[in-house]
This record gives sequence, C-alpha cells and structure tokens, in this order.
Amino acid sequence: MKIRPTKGLTFDDVLLVPKRSPIASRQDVDTSTWLTPTIPLRIPIVSANMDTVTEAAMSIAMARAGGVGIIHRFMSIEGQVKQVKRVKRAEGFMVERPYSISSEASIGEARQLMSQHEVGGLVVTNGKSELVGLVTQRDIILASDDSALVSLVMTPPDQIISARADISPEEARALLHEHRLEKLPVIDDNDQLVGLITAQDIVKHNRHPDATKDDKGRLRVGAAIGVKPNDVARAEVLLAAGADLLVLDIAHGHADHCVDMLKTLRRNFPDAQIVAGNVASKEGARDLAEAGADAIKVGVGPGSICTTRIVTGFGVPQLTAIMDGVEGVTESGRDIPVIADGGIRTSGDLVKALAAGATSVMIGSLFAGCEESPGSTVIRNGQKFKVVRGMASLGAAMGRKAVEEEDDESAESQEDWNKVVPEGVEAVVPYRGNVDELLYQLIGGLWSGLSYGGALTIKELQDNAEFMEITPAGIRESHSHDVSRI
Repeated sequence: MKIRPTKGLTFDDVLLVPKRSPIASRQDVDTSTWLTPTIPLRIPIVSANMDTVTEAAMSIAMARAGGVGIIHRFMSIEGQVKQVKRVKRAEGFMVERPYSISSEASIGEARQLMSQHEVGGLVVTNGKSELVGLVTQRDIILASDDSALVSLVMTPPDQIISARADISPEEARALLHEHRLEKLPVIDDNDQLVGLITAQDIVKHNRHPDATKDDKGRLRVGAAIGVKPNDVARAEVLLAAGADLLVLDIAHGHADHCVDMLKTLRRNFPDAQIVAGNVASKEGARDLAEAGADAIKVGVGPGSICTTRIVTGFGVPQLTAIMDGVEGVTESGRDIPVIADGGIRTSGDLVKALAAGATSVMIGSLFAGCEESPGSTVIRNGQKFKVVRGMASLGAAMGRKAVEEEDDESAESQEDWNKVVPEGVEAVVPYRGNVDELLYQLIGGLWSGLSYGGALTIKELQDNAEFMEITPAGIRESHSHDVSRI
C-alpha cells in the first residue's frame, strides 16, 4: 500500500495565471489541433460516443463546425453502419455510388426510396451503371398515380447535362449555375455513372469553410467499438462504410484485453486511425501508446453522470489525469494526441484541459441537451429537458447486453436486471438548442483564454501555462457573488 505525495487536482482546484499578451483581438488566435496524427480539427472538441449524445445528426453538426462526432456502439452493426453512411453522404464534392432506381420502377417506389435515404433525387439506371435519367422530388411531388413508371416523369438522358470525373469544384459550380441545375451526374470515360454532384453540396461547402472533411470532401466521423472478438468484424464493416477513425470504447482501458484488442486491430487494419482508452494514469497512457494507439482518451470517473469513483473507489481527478496521460505518452517515445474525456462544464474547463496538455476534449452531458442529440425530450413544469445516461448506467448496461446478443448468436442470455452493478446514472439536462450555439460559447471562451495566456495557438497555451492551486474561497470568488442575478 502506498499514498502518492501529491494531491490529485481537477479543474475547480486551479486557475491559470494570466500572461503578457501580444494579442489585440481574440479573433487572431488559432484553435486548430489534431485529433490523431492524420486527422486535423479546426476546433478541439469531440462529441462523446454515448447513446444519448452522438448519432448522425450530432456528428454532422460537429464536423461542419470543425470538430468531430463519435457514433456510439450501442446498436446493431447494421444500425451503426447506417449512421456512419448518413454522415459521409451528408455533403461532399461528389456523392459516390448515388442512390439509384430502375426506369421500370414505380413513382411510389421512388417516393419510398427518397424518404428512406432522406434525399431529394435519384439517378435512374438500366439496372447496371448506365445513366438513363434523373428523377427528383419536383418530378413526383404532384404525381397522382403512384403506380405510374418512373420513366414517364424522369428527365430523359438527352436532356441531362453531365460531367467527366476530372471536373474541378469551380468548373462544377459554373456548370450548375449556367444550366440552372440541381444535380450533375458524373460519367467516366466508358460512359458509366461514377457519382453525382449537387448544388446543395456546393452551397454547404461555402457555408461551412471550417468543416472537418476527408480528402474526398466528405464530413469526417468516428465510430466506437468494444473489445470482444466479434468487434473486429464490426470494425471492418465500419471502416468499409467510411468511418475515419475507430474509438476503442472501454471504461478501464488499462486492461489486458483492451491492449490485446488494440494490437489485433493494428495488425488487421494497419492504416486505420485508432483511439484507445479510457485511462487515468501515466502507465495506462504509455502502454496504449506502445500498443499502437493513434490517440489516447483520458478520464476515469469525471463525467457528470458517471459514478465509477463512488462504486469502485478508483479514479484520478481529471486535471492530474490529463497531465499524467501526457507524461505517459512522452515516455512511450511517440508523438500522439491526448483527448481529455469528461468533466467539461464550462469554456474555462476546456481551456484548462488544453493547457494541461490535451489536444482536444470529449464532451457528453453538455451536448446531450442539444437538438441534435438522440436523447428523448421530456417536459417538466413547462420546461424542456432531454434525457442523458451514463454508458455504465443500469439502462445502458441492459441495452448493451441486448445488442451484444443480437450481434452474437452464441452469447449467453441477457442478464437479469438485479445482476447489473451500474457505474452511472440516468438523468435529464436542460434543453440547450442547436449545438452550434453551444459550440460558439465554448470556442469564444477558448479565444479569450488563449489571449489571456499570451498564446496564438493551443501549443503556445501549453508552453506558457502556469497553474495555481486555489482555496475554496478562491473558487467562490471565481463565480459571481454578493449580487442577485437577474
């Protein structure tokens, strides 16, 4: 038995000492960072892989803002793949393998496909890759006979303006404008359909210049997986669907089966970007880095709905955990990012986490109240709330068990409710509107934080950072006091 000579610190235990600053305007600072060594972000924020926080809608909003979302794993493999594909198809210079329909299909079938895939049009083919027409919502919206053939209402091939595969974004924009088009099919040298450029995607590109995108102009998205053998198959199909990174999702990442799974993934998918965690010690971060992780997720128990520290007695206050994690990565000899996961309540917490050495933060409960989160909405005393739950809560644990049995027919039958020991709670958080509004407040605080630190970049903030421990009186003084708030 031993007791560490130093105290564990969390965000409220410290303040950053202001530094002389050359920054005249907070707009001059740069908040860009790295999620992994090959994935840059314009803002250092990731939405958590929780089933009441991140599915496609949240991931799309996060990527458009310059961050990224991680699709949770508490659904079937097919369901998770569908979520990833929705994000990858949300925008991009060219839609590869656009949704298609046969010219012999009915208008009713076209309506159903457009509704199912949430698109405004379909390419019409001859059953192969040869383009024979285009059909859009405009063509069918007033059609009274759903049994009529698509070929009767589609734009015929002799009236379709198409482009070659080497067309540039500027050329595509000019062509769409010249002919007042909504959709521009892309044809290869063999006159086979290879993609579709839409006017909406061009507009989205201009509207979200800081969006996190891959080399094809599609929004980036991550996907979480577990550490069981069948999760290797889940990883394979998620990567094939376009997931830009995998997040190895386990509460105690410094466990042999987590390290073994990480090594397996690295062998099977050498080019994949893999985030591993969670850990809260120098040794945990070092071991995962040495096992091949591309980023380390740090945090055991700091989340607002996590009770791991109370149930198990284990955990490390988050600021100390971040610093220890960074030290462990340095000891490994690898230069990979650290993601601070949990405990972020304010923009000041965000600044402190970055100053401590994290390159980004993962946020759950704050985002759970946003419109884009998949959590259920409830009304209490006339006020709107959204449901959030820890992924080790009772309901989440039972839901996870059901999904595991669905994916693995050899799995044991679902545990009884009374055999689950939860390490999280289910709760409600205030409805907070669109996530863009919350992100603006967080990043606005980061802009100001960088200016107080005399730093133009997050790296300079880390180099300049000087923390000071404060007393409970200092914490009280930091908040508004001696006034009645309006």
